Amino acid sequence: MAPEAAARPTRAELRLAAREQSRSQRRDAAKAATRTALLRVALPSVAALGVAAAAAVTVQGEADQQRAQAAGRVPEQATAADSPDVAHSEAAQAAQQALAAGETAQASRGDARQPLAGTQGTPDAGQNGQNGQGGQTGQPVAQANTTAPDQAPAPARPAIAMPVAQHGLGEVFGAAGTHWAKRHTGVDFPVDGGTQVMAVADGTIRTQWNPSYGYMTILKTADGTEVWYCHLRSYKIRKGTVKAGDLIAFVGSSGNSTGPHLHLEIRPADGGAPVDPLPWFLAQGLDPR
Repeated sequence: MAPEAAARPTRAELRLAAREQSRSQRRDAAKAATRTALLRVALPSVAALGVAAAAAVTVQGEADQQRAQAAGRVPEQATAADSPDVAHSEAAQAAQQALAAGETAQASRGDARQPLAGTQGTPDAGQNGQNGQGGQTGQPVAQANTTAPDQAPAPARPAIAMPVAQHGLGEVFGAAGTHWAKRHTGVDFPVDGGTQVMAVADGTIRTQWNPSYGYMTILKTADGTEVWYCHLRSYKIRKGTVKAGDLIAFVGSSGNSTGPHLHLEIRPADGGAPVDPLPWFLAQGLDPR
């Protein structure tokens, strides 16, 4: 009996084999191209590093010789390591070693960077700087000027102020007349109705009505002295603490009055009879006349 004929591959199997062969050829070609590119980049880099190192050594050697000649002296006996040829060979070997090391070890981004020599100060350098002393150099450190610039002082408030802006007196203390039951117990400032009335000193005020004095404000100073403002038209401040020169009321003609004016009395702290306001003002360095 004749042996069976070998089975022939089908068209599908032939196409599959052709595709596999094509893929294998493309992979081989890509690998070859990658190796060629790496060689083209690496070899010139090695040569460039060697040439640069040799040039640096040669330039340094020539510079040293020129400096020695300019100084008028001959350098000591040169050793074999000082020869330019030997330096060139050592530079080429160093470049090759660096390239070989780069192929076997790669730097990690997490590697700690070492500080440059001489840039890291001593632990007490910052403290010395804060104490006004230099760091390692011993030079004094300039300190910022923290002194605030001179400011113009606020104008001092007067210890005693005029009750009205206008100087001049009308009826004086102790005057006799039909307008008073006995004698005049204060001084009058003949000013127009509505004129501003100011506190003559620091203190506290209260207001009240009196049939003879009309609308009145009473200012009590720190030593207990009371200043009475009488015949007012209206109040600016009815009660509370005030400073000398503060606006407290307005001139009027209320109560037993023949016309607008400010009647002012000074009452001692002991509650005695009113005193002459003129000497009181003069003793405080203020002349209301």
